[in-house]
Amino acid sequence: MSMLTPPGMGRKYRITGDKYPRMRRRRRRSRLVLGVVASVAALSLVGWGTLQLIDVFTGGGDEASAVGSKGDCTTKAGASPSASAVPLPKPGQITVNVLNATARGGLAKKTADELKKRGFKIGDVGNATATYDKKVKGTGVLLGPSTALKTSLPVLATQLASAETRTDTRKGAEVDLIIGTGFKSLTSKAAANKALAALNAPEPTATASKKSC
Repeated sequence: MSMLTPPGMGRKYRITGDKYPRMRRRRRRSRLVLGVVASVAALSLVGWGTLQLIDVFTGGGDEASAVGSKGDCTTKAGASPSASAVPLPKPGQITVNVLNATARGGLAKKTADELKKRGFKIGDVGNATATYDKKVKGTGVLLGPSTALKTSLPVLATQLASAETRTDTRKGAEVDLIIGTGFKSLTSKAAANKALAALNAPEPTATASKKSC
């Protein structure tokens, strides 16, 4: 009886020989899988390193080329008129009421005649209302609706530069020139025309218009 035969077992269950099966798992397949994974990882590292070297020697690839091309381009600033500029009316489109708030007679008519020569339409000519009569200390007040604040009133202001500009709740587009106690005469025609030309040609706004590479 072999030493491998358990006690009490007969011939049928006798184990003979000096070798017995080894209960070990096969490792050949797992080693193969690990080898493949290691190879793929090594190839990936090699490829990544190659790309990094290419980026170093080429200056960052396409992105760097794009940045470089932008850096080589120079932008020239161009001038363009402001798109939000409100078109101003011409003197012939403005009706002016000339009112005298001083104790000096004849100022309203004389001033109205001069404004008419300069192209303005003349409305009422006479004394100022009680609200302004003898109460305007400066050269005058330019009065009109709020809609005229950036249209008719700036044009009229070129004729009396030192006048104060105000608005009220009136209806219509007519404006008033109320002569004050400090009034001597309208702005000279040459200076008024120069101011009117500058008003109609505002300074252009600088914009980036051209690129040269």
